[in-house]
Amino acid sequence: MKPVNLNATKEACSLLDYLYQTAGNGIITGQHTQTVPMEERTYIHDITGSYPKLQGFELLSYSPNINYADASPECLTEVEENRHTVDTALQWAKETNGIVALCFHWFSPIGGRDKSFYTRHTDFDPTRILSEGTKERDAFFRDMDVIAKELNRFQEASIPVLWRPFHESEGDWFWWGSKGPKVSRELYRLMFDYYVSEKHLDHLLWVWNCPLKEGYPGDDYVDVISRDIYAPAHAVTDYRAEYEELIANTTSKKVAALAEVGVLPDMKLLEQSRIPWAYYMTWSKEFCLTEEYNTKKALADTYASTYAITL
Repeated sequence: MKPVNLNATKEACSLLDYLYQTAGNGIITGQHTQTVPMEERTYIHDITGSYPKLQGFELLSYSPNINYADASPECLTEVEENRHTVDTALQWAKETNGIVALCFHWFSPIGGRDKSFYTRHTDFDPTRILSEGTKERDAFFRDMDVIAKELNRFQEASIPVLWRPFHESEGDWFWWGSKGPKVSRELYRLMFDYYVSEKHLDHLLWVWNCPLKEGYPGDDYVDVISRDIYAPAHAVTDYRAEYEELIANTTSKKVAALAEVGVLPDMKLLEQSRIPWAYYMTWSKEFCLTEEYNTKKALADTYASTYAITL
């Protein structure tokens, strides 16, 4: 399967091939991190003796419109912890040849306070982006230009990226989902066309992250279908039901991924069922660094499995 960007770099093509070869034959281990020290990686290695093959990084601190004057201590801490994540990701990828995944909790391009990627902290109307000549559209493109420069640093280093913008648009908790998944779909298409045709970011693999039929952008815009799932703590699952729902509502022609999970997929179940998830990525902080959602034994068993692909 070729990437949807017809000018995709050879590295992006190779990564997509690898995902297709993996799905159903194994699963790539992944872990999100929000800090430069990447303490989740250290924790995993201390317990398992291995490192995750995929590392997730966050671009929120690169948002051009962070309202520092009206931000909670929690917000300021999160911004500070995520500073220089591009530098961290580039160094990690060069040293390990691991897989880089990027998401973007985008502080609203206009207005907002505190963590304005949340709908409750901004009155920014994403529908206005879809109309020519609006200040919202101008701000949207201004922010995209800023992020494009950061993404291009990976292209200059020949590092492919799993790029997952406008995530979780099945809900209304983020501003890009506040007016429904159809609006998020159009924002995604707008970004895709701009980044592919104007910015020539040919190293990106485009990851769609919503399990709703009305939100799907179409096969011409998506390399990987994915969803975020936060199952009850310590659940034992291969996420079969969620996979079947995802492909029923999007497409059966694309490789699928667990872009965010709170609970590790069970390797014994996956090895039996062969549900073709190419990779999973556990979220950061308490989802990895404590036993609140995953026990140390579950983590050790996951990384010890021959079905799990580690670094």
